[in-house]
Amino acid sequence: MGAVPCRRALLLCNGMRYKLLQEGDIQVCVIRHPRTFLSKILTSKFLRRWEPHHLTLADNSLASATPTGYMENSVSYSAIEDVQLLSWENAPKYCLQLTIPGGTVLLQAANSYLRDQWFHSLQWKKKIYKYKKVLSNPSRWEVVLKEIRTLVDMALTSPLQDDSINQAPLEIVSKLLSENTNLTTQEHENIIVAIAPLLENNHPPPDLCEFFCKHCRERPRSMVVIEVFTPVVQRILKHNMDFGKCPRLRLFTQEYILALNELNAGMEVVKKFIQSMHGPTGHCPHPRVLPNLVAVCLAAIYSCYEEFINSRDNSPSLKEIRNGCQQPCDRKPTLPLRLLHPSPDLVSQEATLSEARLKSVVVASSEIHVEVERTSTAKPALTASAGNDSEPNLIDCLMVSPACSTMSIELGPQADRTLGCYVEILKLLSDYDDWRPSLASLLQPIPFPKEALAHEKFTKELKYVIQRFAEDPRQEVHSCLLSVRAGKDGWFQLYSPGGVACDDDGELFASMVHILMGSCYKTKKFLLSLAENKLGPCMLLALRGNQTMVEILCLMLEYNIIDNNDTQLQIISTLESTDVGKRMYEQLCDRQRELKELQRKGGPTRLTLPSKSTDADLARLLSSGSFGNLENLSLAFTNVTSACAEHLIKLPSLKQLNLWSTQFGDAGLRLLSEHLTMLQVLNLCETPVTDAGLLALSSMKSLCSLNMNSTKLSADTYEDLKVIPSFLASSSPPFCSQHMDAGASPARSSFSSERC
Repeated sequence: MGAVPCRRALLLCNGMRYKLLQEGDIQVCVIRHPRTFLSKILTSKFLRRWEPHHLTLADNSLASATPTGYMENSVSYSAIEDVQLLSWENAPKYCLQLTIPGGTVLLQAANSYLRDQWFHSLQWKKKIYKYKKVLSNPSRWEVVLKEIRTLVDMALTSPLQDDSINQAPLEIVSKLLSENTNLTTQEHENIIVAIAPLLENNHPPPDLCEFFCKHCRERPRSMVVIEVFTPVVQRILKHNMDFGKCPRLRLFTQEYILALNELNAGMEVVKKFIQSMHGPTGHCPHPRVLPNLVAVCLAAIYSCYEEFINSRDNSPSLKEIRNGCQQPCDRKPTLPLRLLHPSPDLVSQEATLSEARLKSVVVASSEIHVEVERTSTAKPALTASAGNDSEPNLIDCLMVSPACSTMSIELGPQADRTLGCYVEILKLLSDYDDWRPSLASLLQPIPFPKEALAHEKFTKELKYVIQRFAEDPRQEVHSCLLSVRAGKDGWFQLYSPGGVACDDDGELFASMVHILMGSCYKTKKFLLSLAENKLGPCMLLALRGNQTMVEILCLMLEYNIIDNNDTQLQIISTLESTDVGKRMYEQLCDRQRELKELQRKGGPTRLTLPSKSTDADLARLLSSGSFGNLENLSLAFTNVTSACAEHLIKLPSLKQLNLWSTQFGDAGLRLLSEHLTMLQVLNLCETPVTDAGLLALSSMKSLCSLNMNSTKLSADTYEDLKVIPSFLASSSPPFCSQHMDAGASPARSSFSSERC
């Protein structure tokens, strides 16, 4: 029964893995003795009594939940001189020996696994506590670097399997770097290389992320960025679940990609990185990569405009940008002219519309009455389905300029490079077939700031991504071009003609309409939305021979989308102006005879050309059919010039002509004055006409309403026009309206005259 001497059990690597203990129940026995009697006490058959305790392994000490008896005072890790495993052959005891000054603490576990778990956990806590002390006050950095390498090796070889095993050394190094900011670049790189093995399976803590971001900004061409940071960022993109909880990981990923872009190959390196994240197969095996990349791109793009956003207290809404945002201190928009309607019922309509306006300001003078009407700034909308007699005059529908001014956004050099890099990444993401459905879904709510959507460079570059969506035959992709819900703008609205992002002649718009009509969107509801909001662009593209738009117009007629006869006649004339339109319209007439009968009545009385129409578009339209009944023609905000006058003079019944904001000049004005004897209303607002052309208007005897706001009208010509009999011959007192911008010279005065 003799007891054998105690044996120190040396741990050999046997492949066992343990979870790091934070607390647990265990039996405790404390023996106070001098060291010379230790072996005799431990080999004794009888020990002192054991006490059950619930011990907690805190950061600094070993403490009991019930601080009484043996564990009345906690045992500091710094006081523990050694941790050993003990066993007896004659007794099934599983004990640990903690050597402390003046005695021994024995911990008895229920089995060998729990004993080993306590042993490794205590050793780990003791060593981490020591490294925190050693690295908190560094003296020589070569010694610090050696200690860091030892700490990393300890974490890698520990049998404990827990996230905190690798995170604890990283946090120690992170705190060390945050407290010592005067390190050299070489010392930075040595520390990064030393902790690199821990980063292969762990995210860097927040402070360490800031250190990595600083290194990427200051030394983007360092080999550490490629060799060490690349696997770290790859792991972040593959396994991160929420950047909202760890935004510094996102910032580190953003700075890493920008560092890649600073290399000699630039975007080629970034492209290879994106390819490595996707993988060589046609389907990416990591579902978190795409949403994480998109989150990084959105945050980076937002940061480019953050300074501009913060500097604008009155940042406009997206609707204001779409309709034309006006900067403070810009010139006031041109006040619209109230046209004269000879018909009594139209005059009553004018009175009804005027009730919505604010009270006019009338100033009396010795010669004239100056009246400035303050109208609503909202642009009147053309309702295609309204076909009753109360429909507003088509020429009045474009009396308010669609854009007074646009936002001017200029980014700094660094923000410009950042924007270019991350927009290019979005373009790369859209090239992968398996990523495109998810990318379209993520971008459908338009997650970019409105300042970005008002920036021409951004929308021009992003157009490639929208084009890829429009070319994809899958419904889950191209359906994301539409708004995510009613009342919000989608990519279809932003990139359509008149949208804030449209910079072409409607090519992308036609592509989007084609793919949407080719799928399940070939419905009356979609056609109604086009008729209400995009009828002008559809007719303009059809006038230029776009087959998709020709089909759209034919479907509008076939499904009876348009109720107004004049609008129907204009659509018919548009169709007959091209060969493909004429052919499809004839096929439609074979099915619906009433359309042919409608055209035989002499054509429309009102006609409005879409914005951006040219002289060629007007010539093609007017040569397509009969326009003998045309009385009202609006060319406002189109690209027509004086060359179109030779076609306008072939409209003998024309009474109202709107040339607002066109390039119609003096040559065309002279031609109109010679031939259009029936013309009563003429709008020349914001046209390049001069005194030479305006004086020719004296021969137009029927003219009774003239708008020359924002033209090069001189004071002398103004006086000459005031005595024209056609303006002054009236049984009622003459009415003149004049508006001059503040500080404008007489040569830039605005003039309008009406005969009531």
